[in-house]
Amino acid sequence: MMPPIRCFTCGKVIGDKFEEYSEKTGKGEDAGKVLDAVGVSKYCCRRMFVGHVDVVDETIRYGRF
Repeated sequence: MMPPIRCFTCGKVIGDKFEEYSEKTGKGEDAGKVLDAVGVSKYCCRRMFVGHVDVVDETIRYGRF
């Protein structure tokens, strides 16, 4: 699934930072330091990154296309 484009709480645009975040955390870097580096400082916005679960691989099996 796509990551959220905006923070649900404050409305700040965060979708443009998600790709960089996922690349760096995929390489094993600390999530907190990566969020600081990409410029996400509010707790509500940080939760959007940390709490996002990509379930597209799980749900695509049930699609009827």
